[in-house]
Amino acid sequence: MKPVRIIVNDKMQKNYIYELTEEPGTHFAPEFKPAFTPFEMLELGVFGGCYMTDCQNEFPAFWFAKAKLSPGHPDPSLNYFHVLASMPLSFWREKGWIRDQDPRGWFQWYCRYYQGRRSPDDARQIKRWIAFKRHDAQWRKYAASPSYAEEQALRKICHPVQRQALLQWAYNTL
Repeated sequence: MKPVRIIVNDKMQKNYIYELTEEPGTHFAPEFKPAFTPFEMLELGVFGGCYMTDCQNEFPAFWFAKAKLSPGHPDPSLNYFHVLASMPLSFWREKGWIRDQDPRGWFQWYCRYYQGRRSPDDARQIKRWIAFKRHDAQWRKYAASPSYAEEQALRKICHPVQRQALLQWAYNTL
């Protein structure tokens, strides 16, 4: 693939330039196997709909055709589990988890990675994604029940905040 140059101008980045060097959705690191694409996540409902409302020009229009968006403020009713499960960006900055190239955090990194950008930060972000999987094992442990029917009923109500957070990291708890 011939590299494609992307120039970003939105609320959080001015004249940020990166290149797409892979076809979208291809050539991921072998250990990185998200259950959802970024556009599936936006359609299911993540981040109260307030994430990425000002940077749609950077990504394909179809990503936003069915996205649940709420410019201005988070709306928990737009999230798949109808709860807010996000910490404020200031929290992520204080922890040192935000890098200048992706000032919105992991999901922005994932969107750009999915589109074909590869960067020196990929290994760190993939390690963070792998580490988040511990939350999947936790909620599944507590949602276990003796019968399949009971388990299906519990899955709809068990740990919605934890499950919403997992969805925001492209894990499937649906």
